[in-house]
Amino acid sequence: MIEKGFEHIPVMVKEVIDFIEPNREGIILDFTVGTGGHAEAILKSSDLPILIGFDKDEESLGIARERLKAFKERVQLYNMDFKNSLEMDIEFSKVIGVLFDFGLSSFQLNNAGRGFSFNLEGPLDMRMDRKQSLTAYHVVNRYPEKELIRILKEYGEIKSARKLAREIIRIRNKKEIETTFELRQIIEKVIPWRPVRGKTHPAAKVFQAIRIEVNKELENLSSFLEELINKLFSGARVVTISFHSLEDRIVKRVFQKLSKNSKKKPVIKVLTKKPIFPSKEEVEQNFRARSARLRACEKI
Repeated sequence: MIEKGFEHIPVMVKEVIDFIEPNREGIILDFTVGTGGHAEAILKSSDLPILIGFDKDEESLGIARERLKAFKERVQLYNMDFKNSLEMDIEFSKVIGVLFDFGLSSFQLNNAGRGFSFNLEGPLDMRMDRKQSLTAYHVVNRYPEKELIRILKEYGEIKSARKLAREIIRIRNKKEIETTFELRQIIEKVIPWRPVRGKTHPAAKVFQAIRIEVNKELENLSSFLEELINKLFSGARVVTISFHSLEDRIVKRVFQKLSKNSKKKPVIKVLTKKPIFPSKEEVEQNFRARSARLRACEKI
């Protein structure tokens, strides 16, 4: 059972179903199943496909197992990083659809003990896989200045990356930075901020950068996506939902590369010339949907 306050509303459910077209026999791969929101909607929409889901967050996957137990043999769930899934014996000739939802779930964000949110006081953790050793605490308190600057620039696109890295090091030399609120205070000191409608708190980008580093979220994503698409058969569809420009850019480049192959026939047909954004009504009902962008393609 999902604890109160941890309910997660999946983003652009109708669009996901429309693009994946689950009313066919075969396998749907949900590479970031999370708490099972999209998976449940897909399985409810059609009795034909089975769904294989992956997630490295064991707690989220436990919620998904409970949520999807009514579908019984139509669901297989694995506690693993999707980037390791191609080592499994997946029958790609039967795969009709693939879904990536790269965002954090409300379950993760609303749990102060996980350390993902700068709005809740908790330990600097940010691990999706809690069995791994690298945490946000280690990144903030142990990474050298050069590495801090790199991840703040690359993964957070922070203009004041150098200044912020130096301030983090100055503070940690006196006392280790242990909580999300301590880090937030440092960020607000370096990057002055006041609430303005429509303007994002600077800590959002900083926390994003550290989270990406902790979980190696962008590592090998491009090569994985390309290898996956090459394994698919004609008619299989791939749908991705990104929540920041870094992931969206990777998806866009892979789709462009495989749809405009100059040496041989294109591998895919891009179904979304531009990313699709949530409707105004959806954003009003679920504010966290505001930054989502969806792309889709079909294997030729």
